[in-house]
Amino acid sequence: MDKYVCTVCGYIYDPAVGDDEGGIKPGTKFEDIPEDWVCPLCGVSKSEFEKV
Repeated sequence: MDKYVCTVCGYIYDPAVGDDEGGIKPGTKFEDIPEDWVCPLCGVSKSEFEKV
């Protein structure tokens, strides 16, 4: 699965890890994350992420 990086703060979303605080379970593809999810570090929208 592909990793995605926040273009604002550099946070990397790793599907193998997910985002526990954001309610995203490990194994969740970036494409399957709800559109209202935000970066756990800086709070920008999912649209600000790019594939690594």
